[in-house]
Amino acid sequence: MKIGFDNAKYLQMQSEHIRERINQFGNKLYLEFGGKLFDDYHASRVLPGFAPDSKLQMLLQLKDQAEIVIVISAGDIEKNKVRGDLGITYDTDVLRLAEAFQSRGLYVGSVVITQYSGQRSADQFRSRLEKLGFQVYIHYSIEGYPANIPLIISDDGYGRNDYIVTTRPLVVVTAPGPGSGKMATCLSQLYHEYKRGIRAGYAKFETFPIWNIPLKHPVNLAYEAATADLNDVNMIDPFHLENYGVTTVNYNRDVEIFPLLNTMFEKICGESPYKSPTDMGVNMAGCCIIDDQVCQEAAKQEIIRRYYEALTNLADGTGTQNEVLKIELLMNQAGISVEQRPVVAAALAREKEEEAPSAAIELPDGRLITGGTSDLLGAASAVLLNALKCLAGIAHRIRVISPASIEPIQHLKTEYLGSKNPRLHTDELLIALSASASGNPTASEAMRQLPKLSGCQMHTSVILSSVDVRTLKSLGIQLTMEPRFENKRRYH
Repeated sequence: MKIGFDNAKYLQMQSEHIRERINQFGNKLYLEFGGKLFDDYHASRVLPGFAPDSKLQMLLQLKDQAEIVIVISAGDIEKNKVRGDLGITYDTDVLRLAEAFQSRGLYVGSVVITQYSGQRSADQFRSRLEKLGFQVYIHYSIEGYPANIPLIISDDGYGRNDYIVTTRPLVVVTAPGPGSGKMATCLSQLYHEYKRGIRAGYAKFETFPIWNIPLKHPVNLAYEAATADLNDVNMIDPFHLENYGVTTVNYNRDVEIFPLLNTMFEKICGESPYKSPTDMGVNMAGCCIIDDQVCQEAAKQEIIRRYYEALTNLADGTGTQNEVLKIELLMNQAGISVEQRPVVAAALAREKEEEAPSAAIELPDGRLITGGTSDLLGAASAVLLNALKCLAGIAHRIRVISPASIEPIQHLKTEYLGSKNPRLHTDELLIALSASASGNPTASEAMRQLPKLSGCQMHTSVILSSVDVRTLKSLGIQLTMEPRFENKRRYH
């Protein structure tokens, strides 16, 4: 796997830049964290070398100065909003985030419930958090937000919100997902701090789009593909260009809201510290790309993956045609097509040959391994086993799991667990392989290859079950699927 990003340099530069911003504002900075603080797999895919927990590791370098405030919208609690990547509700994710931060030695100061207007479910969640020992604050809905600035910057606007008691110079404001109210929380705190005579500042930390690479760079286009459901659009920052004569990249929501933000800063602080949305950011990722060609190619592959994801979501009813069309447009702008993903042609060729669902995986050295459907294994399980054997140097004809080991699992599934599919899913295959490994050195050697699958590309000719998708994702395999169900089934 080729590396295009210097992660060590990034950690050093990013932490130093944030320290400078803290000092700029008299030792009190509210830092809005966009995206994921850890498990940022999108960034690791489009910037090979970027560690998924890079932002967390950067914060650990500042942990003596930092505290974390987790924000959740009362409306999202009420709607039981779910994180698509994890399949858990936002309120559950607040607890997951808090536990993850605390287990790594970071201080979680409080939780803020925003956009509150009397929701009963929010009251219940607040009570639950307080019983667990969290300090909880309430921020209210403000009529006409964000345009009604006279009301917002008043005792009946931000002034009505609870003042969040913080004790450290760097206050990181994060949330389970977009629309939670992170920026409003930061600005509310600035209002309260200045009312108390405390000079504080605000900055924003978003990895994408990267401000100092071209607008149509594949890495920035991949961000648009990743947010196709939000309809975000990358654009040149007109305020930065006008004030500095320098072309930088931002996205539409920040550019559109900046005039209002600027006015808010002036009302709260007396003057605005920023002349452009780009000024507000502290992201140094663009300075740490060491092989642009590697990152471009990785980003192009990500756009193709997002395209297949949108097609699959459309097929199962969770996506829209607009998302598909937007990513098709991005593919045209990047000059790419699905033919540039080798596993697609390999999987479809195997399916055509055998007239049954098939799969293909590309190993780190570029070898393409395929797998078909049999009485014992589904296509995803077959290609997974074939890949492990290939990586271990085990001849294809050699069995690492005997059919006698598989048949009892099939009997359990169909006779006792009510499954109509006797073939082994990927998780069941790995259990059978691990059981065989205790007495079979060949199976043990195949098991030892599992870490090598992380980052490998895979494509299947049909939509897989959620069990298979989760297993492959856990292994770090980057999966795409043809947007069609096996035998016209709609449910696995």
